[in-house]
Amino acid sequence: MAGSPAAVGSRPNRAVLLAVTCLGQFMVLLDNTIVGAALPDMQHQLHTQLTGLQWIVDAYVLLVAMLLLSGGVFADRFGRKRVYLAGAVVFTAASVMCSLAPSVGWLVAGRALQGIGASALSPASLALLVAAYPVPQERIKAIGLWAGFSGIGLAAGPVAGGVLTEAFGWPAIFLVNLPIGVILLVVGLRHLGESRNPSAPAIDIPGTVLSVLAVGAMTYGLIEGGARGWTAPVILGSFAAAVVLLAAFVAVEARRSAPMLPLRLFRQRLFTVSNTAMVVVGFALMGSSFFFSQFFVYVQGSSILTAGLQTLPMSLGMVIVSPFAGRLAARYGFRIVVTIGLALAGGGLLALGMVHADTGYGNVWWRLGVVGIGFALTMSPLTGAAIQAVSPQEGGLASGIISTTRQIGAVLGVAVLGAVVRNRQSGGASFEAGLNSAFVAAGAVTLAAAVFTGLWLAKAEPVEGSEVSHRSKERDAVTSSS
Repeated sequence: MAGSPAAVGSRPNRAVLLAVTCLGQFMVLLDNTIVGAALPDMQHQLHTQLTGLQWIVDAYVLLVAMLLLSGGVFADRFGRKRVYLAGAVVFTAASVMCSLAPSVGWLVAGRALQGIGASALSPASLALLVAAYPVPQERIKAIGLWAGFSGIGLAAGPVAGGVLTEAFGWPAIFLVNLPIGVILLVVGLRHLGESRNPSAPAIDIPGTVLSVLAVGAMTYGLIEGGARGWTAPVILGSFAAAVVLLAAFVAVEARRSAPMLPLRLFRQRLFTVSNTAMVVVGFALMGSSFFFSQFFVYVQGSSILTAGLQTLPMSLGMVIVSPFAGRLAARYGFRIVVTIGLALAGGGLLALGMVHADTGYGNVWWRLGVVGIGFALTMSPLTGAAIQAVSPQEGGLASGIISTTRQIGAVLGVAVLGAVVRNRQSGGASFEAGLNSAFVAAGAVTLAAAVFTGLWLAKAEPVEGSEVSHRSKERDAVTSSS
């Protein structure tokens, strides 16, 4: 593993490094969920429709999804400390920009800039951590703490978002990143040591650009199609452009010696099935979460603070169950645990599709909890399955790819389920009926994925002659909690 641990410093400095990297990852994950609680206030204050809210969420997730692997390459080539601090600067500045945004357009631009910062900060934080802890036992403990802070960030988001929005308005959810960013920069500049991988591959600029454009064009068509009409020239053009760009991406990646996405890995069934299932997890989890606060505020009449608290059962279910998912998979196998998890999550989402304005919270919270527990049982085992499908030297790459596929699913989930709601409303249905349809659609897709993994998520041997990746493990090993 490249990058001298000695460059990081003494053991006390390693403790500081652990705290700084965990805090950075906490900030990135907090922004995944804190925005959801503030969406109703954003809609009211910025006078936007559902399409605007979708862009506020997807602008961030899209950039993280498509730049995550490249961010790891940058960290290896140009220095992990340098990229980590650069990511922190961009993320913090973008957060301030978001808080001052006078319109939806400015807020979406700020969110995209946040995504760029997060795509550098997150993989660099893990790379710094791995380089600082060369002893396997110590490294496992350090990564466990890093992942634990990720879970805390996810769980704290809805509550923190509700409290801050209720007290100060939606800009406060972004300003909370300012003191965290300042701490990261001040402490990081003084205590982090530099490390890099001199043999890291060249950055796949064509692949990165084509992937961003392809998924971006697809997302634009899905989000704007409901507002502009599915047969509008600009919408049909965006879908056509997405297909062309995706074909160009595949062609470019197939010809590069060190592609950001080695297509040969998908010849392995276990790898392909696990990544396909992870797309569904991102799709259903993020797509449904986008509507939770809106359901409690607009349908059941809760305050923003109360709505944030009411969404907590799902986050807590994920945080509590996630640490045990890997152990269960090791004991019973990937297929059983993932299939049960998807079945639970799908059933919970279908049950949420039956909730109405007059349904008491006592008959709602357990549905959210079932969804959280179900998805918690899937993410770690699916990551483990993808890693098992490739050679040991490519485990970090496999982990990074499956994290990326989950983020792509999240982008599509917000876009597609938002389109479901808009289509129902355009046909004269209420917002409540539109949400019910979206939850049912997410549940049906998740249950279909459960059948898919039950049939195909089986152990298989890695492809013969699989090349050894030149990418270092710590670069792409962004866990499923990222």
